[in-house]
Amino acid sequence: METNRLEAFSDGVLAIVITIMVLELKVPHGSGFDALKPMLPVFLSYILSFVYVGIYWNNHHHLLKAARRTTGGILWANLHLLFWLSLFPFVTGWMGENHLAPLPTAVYGAVLLLAAIAYYILQRLVVADQEPGSALAASLGRDFKGKLSPVAYALGIVLSFPAPTLAAGLYVLVALMWLVPDRRIERVVG
Repeated sequence: METNRLEAFSDGVLAIVITIMVLELKVPHGSGFDALKPMLPVFLSYILSFVYVGIYWNNHHHLLKAARRTTGGILWANLHLLFWLSLFPFVTGWMGENHLAPLPTAVYGAVLLLAAIAYYILQRLVVADQEPGSALAASLGRDFKGKLSPVAYALGIVLSFPAPTLAAGLYVLVALMWLVPDRRIERVVG
């Protein structure tokens, strides 16, 4: 099976995730800057999650373009990834509404960690379906960012309880690290 349907389905799910996140932003009562101030944590959480969804969408797109076909394992791994990404609106709203309270910040990090693990599984299955020594496998190489991200998320989860702002800072750093799409796969696709 080709990857077109999987890409289209995944794009639709990610579009819905973003839509749900933006619908969680409530219109302020008032027309001055003071009315926006209480919404700042929610809005900043939204921006961070929007960036994360964009990162996953970009890298997912490149990964599937490099895939030869879709297998049953790849379909299930993709659903596994979409499951964790579908929780972004919930954890984004919870963390933002509670102004980086420890538990919501830790749960946000846990969802980021589980989404990263799910993406890794999907990536491994796509690579495993390639020819031995494929350009895709070679392009992934040591995958420094892919290995550092889960460590940073785990550290963020632990730091959420004594220092939730520091944990959120780690989540932002990982997002900044991934902001540029994975050029290694981009070269294989191109």
